[in-house]
Amino acid sequence: MAPNDSAETNGEATGTVVGRRKAARYIVPFAVAGVAAATIGLVPALADSGDPELPDITAQELIEKIAASDEEQLSGTVKITTDLGIPSLGGLAGSFAPGAGQGPAAGESSASPDAKLMELASGTHTLRIAADGPDKQRLSILGEGSEYSLVHNGDDVWGYDSESNEVYHAKSDGKGRADGEAGKHKAPEGMPATPKELAEEALAAAGDTTSVTVGGTAQVAGRDAYKLVIKPKQSGSTVGSVTVAVDASTGVPLKFTLAPSSGGKAAVDAGFTDVDFAKPDASSFSFTPPKGAEVTEADELEAGAEKDGAADEARKDLSALEGFKGLDVIGEGWTAVAEIDVPGGAGLPAQGSGDVPAQAQQFLDALGDKVTGDFGSGTVFKTRLVNALLTDDGKVYVGAVTKDALVKAADTAK
Repeated sequence: MAPNDSAETNGEATGTVVGRRKAARYIVPFAVAGVAAATIGLVPALADSGDPELPDITAQELIEKIAASDEEQLSGTVKITTDLGIPSLGGLAGSFAPGAGQGPAAGESSASPDAKLMELASGTHTLRIAADGPDKQRLSILGEGSEYSLVHNGDDVWGYDSESNEVYHAKSDGKGRADGEAGKHKAPEGMPATPKELAEEALAAAGDTTSVTVGGTAQVAGRDAYKLVIKPKQSGSTVGSVTVAVDASTGVPLKFTLAPSSGGKAAVDAGFTDVDFAKPDASSFSFTPPKGAEVTEADELEAGAEKDGAADEARKDLSALEGFKGLDVIGEGWTAVAEIDVPGGAGLPAQGSGDVPAQAQQFLDALGDKVTGDFGSGTVFKTRLVNALLTDDGKVYVGAVTKDALVKAADTAK
């Protein structure tokens, strides 16, 4: 077993990753987004079946191994679980959404990647992926008796929802994104979905506030792997550790686990259950709309949104954001907190004021904790990773930090 060699990062490791890492050519580049990240206790069973004996390696060498990985071809199955600890209130939250229960609105399609890929931000999902270089990728989300597939093959990007028998089609810009007229229509770059994407996000954030060590070995999807362990050196972060299982042969991350500092099961866990680095069959990347399927072009979605007025509404929403005075960052590293001024300085309506419907008030109360400090008073809205403090005088403090750290940051700002 490899020893627990460590490297306290000082920015040089990050520079190595950024400067030398290959483009993630074998990863579906328009896939999912986390979490972030993104965002992903999934697969404890698939992670360990005896710790293999592997040659010693340092943390720096393992980071360089990830950066140097140039595998362009693979296929396999990934299981991903995201548990951010957001309370479930049944259909209550959904009842506040405009047009809830009425199906896709004008300018939308059930086969469009936007909503489908965001489903990976919560729950447990099984994905099948395949890639053959930068121009051919396929990602399929397997449901109960249904499947959603996103296929990139050369100039074309196809989305297919088998449940609704709807098809989405767009032209690719050559980077895994779909462009339409004047580059307006882009499939979402999304949150990281594969273990390598998640690992690169974590390594890019490493700096002198971070400890990186080799935490032994494991077997993932039947392959020998080293475990790279990334931990904040600061107290007050909601992130306890990030563990990346790295294939000992190829340097490809096979499993990514983000453990919250509060303990319990992983907040984000994604790992291959099987993986093959052979060239996938060409049929994996071919797609023909099934007979009777409704095909929607990206340009049609834009035109439908314009006709329905949805684009005007979106522009109004964006113009409202111009009222923000920008943000200041308090602290650094894992405990950095963003301070944002809300336009008009409006905080939450007071409880019992009658300004909020009873159901909405119930939803807010379930999410938030009332807090006070030198800054005044406000409400902290919590997940297992990202927390936000909305003060009564209309400021927002948000970060991957604990409630106490948010209050301390708000007091510091005063």
